[in-house]
Amino acid sequence: MPLEISLDRARARYGPLEALHGVDLRIPSGRLTLLLGRNGAGRSTALQALAGTVPLSSGRVLWHAGAGGPRDITRLETYRRARLGICLVPSERAVFPSLSAAEHLSLLGPRGRAAAEALFPELLPLLDRPAGRLSGGEQQLLALARALAGPSRLLLLDEPGRGLAGPVLDRVRTALAAAVAAGRTVVLAEQTPPPAPLRPDLVYRIHRGAVAFAGEPGTEPPGP
Repeated sequence: MPLEISLDRARARYGPLEALHGVDLRIPSGRLTLLLGRNGAGRSTALQALAGTVPLSSGRVLWHAGAGGPRDITRLETYRRARLGICLVPSERAVFPSLSAAEHLSLLGPRGRAAAEALFPELLPLLDRPAGRLSGGEQQLLALARALAGPSRLLLLDEPGRGLAGPVLDRVRTALAAAVAAGRTVVLAEQTPPPAPLRPDLVYRIHRGAVAFAGEPGTEPPGP
């Protein structure tokens, strides 16, 4: 199974606290990978390490999607990783507060903006508002609209359903399943497995900054 990106013996720190203890992740291309774990387990840090928003204290990030074999992007800036096609949607603070919702969507170009507005018509009454004045759920919806309607090939999503109403979350899950079916790579960090139509191809359980399990869904032991 071809890989999209990987962490190799990754360690990351927040001051004196080490959040990742030599983590290995192998993310297959065009598939849905699920990172399971409680709050504080390290799954969010793993996503941020892949995106480049948290630097590694040791280990490597390898990009496998380009030509010529794996590329070491450990020291590559976040905006350069975005140009490769890597998009992170964190669980909060995923928008530019001073930009309006319309300005966020305009960054996608005319087709992308139209696709985002068709996917989430709830954004239409909010277009003139600064993103910093939107509710947490509205900000999350705006960030997800940009990710799903944008061109990125690798989507890193940290609890994307936080603050969303049930029907909207169902639409998000359907859109993510469609993205994987279309060949995009999705890495989803959650506390519990998501319901259908999302069907992970690979599950990692993260516990206390280390991988406690890696394998096919349904084969993992009960979480700690």
